[in-house]
Amino acid sequence: MARSLGLTAYRALARRAEAQTKEPFAPRPMGELLWLHAAELGNVIALQDLAVRMCGARIGLHVLITLPDGDTAPPPLQQRPDVTVIQAPAPSEHPAAVAAFLDHWRPDACVWAWGALRPNLILETAQRQCPLILVDADTRGFDGRRDRWLPDLTRRLLSQFSAVMARSEAARRRLAQLGQPRDQIDLTDPLLAGGQALPYVDSDLSEMSATIGGRPVWFAAQVLPKEVPVVLSAHRKAMRLSHRLLLILHPATPQDAGAAAALAAERDFSVLNWGNDGFPDESTQVLIADDTRDLGLFFRIAPVSFLGSSLIAGEGGCDPFDAAALGSAVLYGPKVRHFMPSYTRLAAAGAARIVNDADALGTAVSRLIAPDQAAAMAHAGWDVISKGAAVTDKITDLIQDILDTREAGK
Repeated sequence: MARSLGLTAYRALARRAEAQTKEPFAPRPMGELLWLHAAELGNVIALQDLAVRMCGARIGLHVLITLPDGDTAPPPLQQRPDVTVIQAPAPSEHPAAVAAFLDHWRPDACVWAWGALRPNLILETAQRQCPLILVDADTRGFDGRRDRWLPDLTRRLLSQFSAVMARSEAARRRLAQLGQPRDQIDLTDPLLAGGQALPYVDSDLSEMSATIGGRPVWFAAQVLPKEVPVVLSAHRKAMRLSHRLLLILHPATPQDAGAAAALAAERDFSVLNWGNDGFPDESTQVLIADDTRDLGLFFRIAPVSFLGSSLIAGEGGCDPFDAAALGSAVLYGPKVRHFMPSYTRLAAAGAARIVNDADALGTAVSRLIAPDQAAAMAHAGWDVISKGAAVTDKITDLIQDILDTREAGK
């Protein structure tokens, strides 16, 4: 009776709110659709990483990531030809909003991260025979007022999940207090992003490596127009100690490449454009590379990378794991709110260093182009992105089994 009263009361309150269906929806891709819900903003980056891994592991799979309320989520993934990841707000708990959401997306499976369970959304999803998995469950995700006052409702919601994974022993104890059988709670490491091995062209890597030879090189990626003067000043400072140093500069957008090249030439650097002029020679001091598809090449070439969009307020930074996954030590500015957990993990491990201005950036580059320094940071970065791989693999295998079973039953 208490369970029925609790759910009835909750649904009555939900119906009193406006529907807020958040339409129009983006078009639903044809084929299998995996739905990942980040109930807490700290999970978004890890779920983005999981989405890319799943698309790579399962041909034709598309992924929808829904977000909690708020406007500080990381930006959507940059789309790749082999990956379809859609990022959108979750529906409100009004029954009409829930129905519209599920009618449109028709997910084949749902992975719910952290907690903050939404009764109407979860129960309606389960009623439509969509398998649900709870991962990375945390004590804070089950410490809301409703969890304390209506534990029977939370118990009913937990029973809808075919698998439950807790990120800590404390989280497992909390779920057991709420009625989930302890032997049905899998204790795992926290769900963490692991970075993607960005693609590259084999011949370009071989030729670029041969062309550069023993020259020291550093890479400045996703650099905003207002950051270009800082990067060039830092390069000038670093060249005082290493006159053969090569800077590879990747503007945040291709449209900024011309202005970046012009400013470098005005400052008396010898400039080459990778897309138009080809490989650098011994006299090249700044190589402008404006194609995002070449990020994988230059993170592999450069032992040190400065990640831009991080010195100017409002931009939020870029994902540091792309560089760390390819063995490049990471330098970054203080404005990285979208990816703060990732930078914090790398910095705590000694794999990333923060810089605030041209002087600090130039000094850091001068120190880190020493092979032993960069190698130590790269090794620390690899350790960071490798941690949590076991739980990601476990979730990936579980999703594969669920989707295979669902496909076989059609």
